[in-house]
Amino acid sequence: MNSSSPASFGSRPPGYGAWRAACLATLLLAALPLRPLQGQDSAPYPRISQEAFNARLPFWDYDRSIPLEGRVVRAWREGGRLREKIVFRGAQGFLVPGYLEFPSTNQRPWRLILLLHGWSGGKEDWYKDDNYINGGLMRTALLEAGYATLALDAATHGERSHEIDYQQVNPFDDPQAPPRRNYFTFAEISVQTVKDYRRALDFVYARGVVNTNGVGVLGYSMGGMDAFYLLAVEPRIQMAVTCVPPLLSLGYGPASPVDYTWGLGQRPLLMLMGRRDGLGVAAKVEASYHHYLEGPNTKLIWYDKGHQLGPGYVPDALAWVKAHLDPGR
Repeated sequence: MNSSSPASFGSRPPGYGAWRAACLATLLLAALPLRPLQGQDSAPYPRISQEAFNARLPFWDYDRSIPLEGRVVRAWREGGRLREKIVFRGAQGFLVPGYLEFPSTNQRPWRLILLLHGWSGGKEDWYKDDNYINGGLMRTALLEAGYATLALDAATHGERSHEIDYQQVNPFDDPQAPPRRNYFTFAEISVQTVKDYRRALDFVYARGVVNTNGVGVLGYSMGGMDAFYLLAVEPRIQMAVTCVPPLLSLGYGPASPVDYTWGLGQRPLLMLMGRRDGLGVAAKVEASYHHYLEGPNTKLIWYDKGHQLGPGYVPDALAWVKAHLDPGR
């Protein structure tokens, strides 16, 4: 995903939906077409060596001695479920807001699913049923199945827009946007977000409200990319579902997901992909999966969709979580 990559979008000011649709259509028309498995298209995306991968790992670590200053700033019940708005001190010193929500069941401690939104979205995307990622449907399905959920705003996104002077994170170079809005590269945004989710686990684990034998992660688009990084660097992640992550993302520099397939190990991974997604070549995605990822604990599901999978992905994602996060449920 580069600086002109669209991903998931939530509610925005009036006119934003039409603007996003126009941008998305333009970008997808300009993207590489998805072609059948033949010729060079059937070769996997290139991947760095394992030695190079190991050399990158320290960049994703964080100082655990920095005080979290975590607290619950609001708690309320909705639909019989308890939701908390939490805030804690992130790895780079910024305050990180998030929503921690618990099922209505009393089977504590609950298993936890981290929810990672897409580019230009925010944690609120997981609280709207009919948005780009059908986030509300996915979150509700997890809660009704007995899982707790945690959704943060990624670095520079949502309530964290103050990190870029309150500008909207733009999926393309808007000539009318202020010239000083991109204080962070894409790689820096991902690295900071991954560190912040690791810090969030420190905070939530310390409170004793979730099962500490491992958590799951579900990410959409940019969030799916971040899921690869979390799997590679965070041992508390037990399984993952990644929705339409661009595997080869040259604009991310040292944060291209295909390079982090080295860190998967034996942990279960489900990839949900759209054959008509303009952010990759289907044949290369298929070849990369078979070459780097295929195994008894991995699965690739294709939909006849683009980057927007629609609500059909929700039951597949939920079934994977139920089968692999806690098979004894």
